[in-house]
Amino acid sequence: MLVLSSLLAGLVFGLGLIVSGMADPAKVIGFLDLAGRWDPSLALVMGGAVGVGLVAFAVTRHRTVSLLGAPMKLPAARHVDRRLVLGSTLFGMGWGMAGFCPGPALVAMGMGEVKAAIFVAAMLAGMGVFELLEGRTTEAVRRHS
Repeated sequence: MLVLSSLLAGLVFGLGLIVSGMADPAKVIGFLDLAGRWDPSLALVMGGAVGVGLVAFAVTRHRTVSLLGAPMKLPAARHVDRRLVLGSTLFGMGWGMAGFCPGPALVAMGMGEVKAAIFVAAMLAGMGVFELLEGRTTEAVRRHS
């Protein structure tokens, strides 16, 4: 049941990205172009997503398991640090340059977009570099403790 509900949630998410235009990099770049021909339509999509997220987090805050019985694993960190700011900056730069973020890139790649496939390959490479560096950092901390 968990796999089926995950598949259904992914399909709904992907369809939502297609219907909202988030899988179209031109629409996303139009939204990010504040000095040119700004397209505010994605602000409504993001506002809707934030609203749904606020309700979902408010409900899940008081639960220990999901509706399907899986344990709830909510983020515990609440502080803003250098890593968060740097990661957010890199994410925003990549989003602005490519017009994709991870979810829409996967949807667009599934629709046959070559630029999305290149973006996903670069994203996976970046994730791999992070894991290598994170592993080295963790190992160095262990050795010096």
